[in-house]
Amino acid sequence: MRDVIQRIIATESEARLIVDAARTEADRILSDARTKGKDIVERARQEALFEAEKIVEAAVEEAESEKQRRLEHAAVTTENEIRFGQSDRECAVKGVLRCVCGL
Repeated sequence: MRDVIQRIIATESEARLIVDAARTEADRILSDARTKGKDIVERARQEALFEAEKIVEAAVEEAESEKQRRLEHAAVTTENEIRFGQSDRECAVKGVLRCVCGL
């Protein structure tokens, strides 16, 4: 009977060692998985940041292009509206001379 009890105690001790080893291994695997998960998240964040920067740069370039097109259009429109003929220029010059010289 004593042999049986000693075998049971020995078996329980072995079982505890096996369970403790399994827990340690599970903790290591979980820690590795967390580390890999963090690395994946960080890599994805960096890639998303890079893509966002590219999108912003493209938007800025497009906005600059649109601004330039609008300025050119405004310049052409203004030039067309202000264009004076020869008689208009003469009239403007005479008007300025009258105001300045009191003629």
